[in-house]
Amino acid sequence: MDLGKWWRDETGLPLPLGGNAIRRDLGPELTAACCAALRDSIRYALDNREEALQYAGQFARDLEPQMIDKFVGMYVNERTLDYGKDGREAINKLLEMGHAAGIIPHKPAVDFVGDAAAIPTS
Repeated sequence: MDLGKWWRDETGLPLPLGGNAIRRDLGPELTAACCAALRDSIRYALDNREEALQYAGQFARDLEPQMIDKFVGMYVNERTLDYGKDGREAINKLLEMGHAAGIIPHKPAVDFVGDAAAIPTS
């Protein structure tokens, strides 16, 4: 089964492939600093794709460069910087479905600190 197609047919939302989490008790200042560091790193990778692909290639277990490019493009793209409204909705939907299925014991409370693109630069 194509999980992306199933998810799109089931929810009409983009497939949430990953995310970053940070503990609430770290406070707003450290949270903002972490978000800025992530944003800067992701932006650098997007702006310097060839260099980023060369770096990723060393962990690719003998994949062809075209496959590395395709794989990286699925996980590192403009949505990595800004989930968008539908992306945030998709994450909440996935967690909601996991809770309803008994996979997640407590209903998760997600606070979106701000997509990386929304974090002000210092």
